[in-house]
Amino acid sequence: MRAWTDERVERVIGDLLRWGVILAAAVVLAGGAIHLVRYGSSVSDYRVFRGESADTRDLSGIVTGAVSRDSRGLIQFGLLLLIAVPVTRVAFSAVAFALQKDWTYVLVTLIVLAVLLYSLTRAGT
Repeated sequence: MRAWTDERVERVIGDLLRWGVILAAAVVLAGGAIHLVRYGSSVSDYRVFRGESADTRDLSGIVTGAVSRDSRGLIQFGLLLLIAVPVTRVAFSAVAFALQKDWTYVLVTLIVLAVLLYSLTRAGT
């Protein structure tokens, strides 16, 4: 097995960020295209604010909407993927530092990951 050098870690992180953003953009684009096909000819009334429906505000509703190819569910799912990309990068960095036995950076990275996850799970409460 190849050693986890700094260059290899940087390459994997770069690929993770690149492909994560591409995947998120593709999902949002697919949701937008479906939304335009289904609702593109309807006239919007901007005098009245209509927030997102309750089923696109929680994770299970978003996943259910994305699986059923609901346009709003797909767009929301793509945005969740976009949020998950940097969080995944931090988690991968912690693993990479552990494989390199750089325990100081493992600790710092795990603290950053904990703060990220706390802020994401406590948002809106």
